[in-house]
Amino acid sequence: MKPAFWARRAHKWIGLIIGVQALLWMVSGVYMTSVSLDVIHGDHLADIDVEPLQSPSRWLDSAALAARYPDLMAYKIKQFMGKDAFEIHHGGKVLLIDAVSGAQITPLDESRVRALAASMYQGDAAVRAVEWITQAPSEVATRPVPMWAVSFADRGDTTLYFSPDTGELLARRHDLWRWFDFLWMFHIMDYESRTDVNNNLLRTAAASGFAFAASGLWLLFYSFRRRAAA
Repeated sequence: MKPAFWARRAHKWIGLIIGVQALLWMVSGVYMTSVSLDVIHGDHLADIDVEPLQSPSRWLDSAALAARYPDLMAYKIKQFMGKDAFEIHHGGKVLLIDAVSGAQITPLDESRVRALAASMYQGDAAVRAVEWITQAPSEVATRPVPMWAVSFADRGDTTLYFSPDTGELLARRHDLWRWFDFLWMFHIMDYESRTDVNNNLLRTAAASGFAFAASGLWLLFYSFRRRAAA
C-alpha cells in the first residue's frame, strides 16, 4: 500500500484519540485565561490587614519569655485580631500569646476562629458552618492538619481554612477556584494529585498530538505534489 494510505489512517485514528483531549485543553485554557488568577486565589474574599505594631514598650522581654518557656527555640511578633502577639516555637509546638499580658491565645477554639474568619471575610454572608478538620480534603491536601474550616453562606460557597496554632489563614476556597482545579486536572492530565505536569499520560498525549500534526503536514505535502504532477 502507498505511504499516503497509512498516513491517512494514522491521521484519522490519532485525531479521533487526541481530539477529545485537545477539546479539554482548549476548554480549560479558555477558563484559565478568562478568569483572573487574583479571583481564583480568592484575594477578594478575605483581607489580611497588616497594621503597625501597637505597644513595643509594653511587650514581654526575651528574658521573661525564656523563663516562661524554658525550651523556647524561636519567636516572632505579629498582629492577631488587632493585638500584638508573639508566635512562640517551643518543644516542637507553636502557639500564640498576647505580647503584653502573656496570656495564651492558641490553640483557637470554635468561637475565636469564627470571630477571626468574620473579621477577615470581605463579603456580606453569614457563617454557615465551622468544622474541625483532621484529614485534609483534596482542595487543601497540601496544608497541614489539623485545621479549622469556616464556610460562608454566599453564592461562591466560600471556605476559609485556618491553623489552630498560629491563626494563619491557610487557604481561601470558593467555587471558581474549585472549577479551576477541576479543569486543571484535565489540562495537565493528572487525575490523582492534580499537581504533576510531567506525567507520562501528558507526555503520551503531547507526542500523539505531534504525530497528528506531522501526519497532517505529510498529507498536505502529498496532496500538493499530486496536483503538481497532474
